[in-house]
Amino acid sequence: MNMELWIPFVLAATLILIIPGPTILLVISQAVAHGRRSVVPLVIGVILGDFTAMTLSLLGLGALMSASAALFTIFKWVGALYLIYLGIKLWKLNSENNSDKYNTKNTSARSLLKSSFIVTALNPKGIAFFVAFLPQFIDPLKPAFSQLTLLGGTFLLLATINAALYAIFAGQLGDQMKKKKIRKWFNRCGGSALIGAGIFTAAMQRST
Repeated sequence: MNMELWIPFVLAATLILIIPGPTILLVISQAVAHGRRSVVPLVIGVILGDFTAMTLSLLGLGALMSASAALFTIFKWVGALYLIYLGIKLWKLNSENNSDKYNTKNTSARSLLKSSFIVTALNPKGIAFFVAFLPQFIDPLKPAFSQLTLLGGTFLLLATINAALYAIFAGQLGDQMKKKKIRKWFNRCGGSALIGAGIFTAAMQRST
């Protein structure tokens, strides 16, 4: 692939990923709430979610969603309601039992992975994004499949590094918060952020 296209793609993708969206807000909130043990399942969920969204886009769902208001709305509301559900759940965390033992048992690695996967994969803007973003860096004079594979793999690698850095930082912060009142305050801030992200997702308009 032409390096003159690949390097600008890396720079553009990095800038896009750094800006926190619903997925990163979820990763930060859950990592703060559950500590370093949550980093691996959260990051794996993000990787699988991005891979799913990218695959759906390349299969044509992204273009279909751009054209179909009904399909876009379905994905939008499912993602929005799930974010709100996770936000409320995080808000209620520690409200009945504040012990770390309770937190560890109450949220499994599978649950953390599932939450980050669903939020990432069901983001309608994310699915449509790959349709609009990747083709801009394709050389029409060369085979498209190999270029899409390289660009997609690069994006997944950058997304993994980005999510991991956010999760590690937030996880360490969560592990250092020993006081129950401080942890409860952070959980409620994170829950509020997720609810806000859900409301923002519900208010999204389809690109025309």
